[in-house]
Amino acid sequence: MEVVTYFEDYEIGSSRTTSGRTITETDFVVHAGHTGDFFPHHMDAEFMKASPFGQRIAHGTLVFSIGVGLTASVINPVAFSYGYDRLRFIKPVFINDTIHSVTTIAAKEDDPKRPDAGRIIERLQVMNQHGETVLAADHIYIVERKKS
Repeated sequence: MEVVTYFEDYEIGSSRTTSGRTITETDFVVHAGHTGDFFPHHMDAEFMKASPFGQRIAHGTLVFSIGVGLTASVINPVAFSYGYDRLRFIKPVFINDTIHSVTTIAAKEDDPKRPDAGRIIERLQVMNQHGETVLAADHIYIVERKKS
């Protein structure tokens, strides 16, 4: 779905919640193959039995990519991603956990490089099925201002 939202139209505090997605064994294997990260934390059940987690944990980058992907339901043709700040892996995610994402507009600021645009800071929280935040990051968008 495409929705045009200019810089001036964003409201600090507005939020949205995505649908959920259950993390599977296949997700672990495919992500390891894509990234080359076959660390035993993700791939070796016997190794992880002796860890404080007791089982394999999802790659942080897997949780990040799925968490961000869940938010990609609205296309804003006057905005583009400038990147992410303050990325944190707060709690582990396990096989069969179901995650969803919550985004909240946290800040609006001028863009010093682009007078015809501003920066929107959208706080991303990826939550598990228990309502616990497992990942947090700030997504920075460059968004066009309305033409005068």
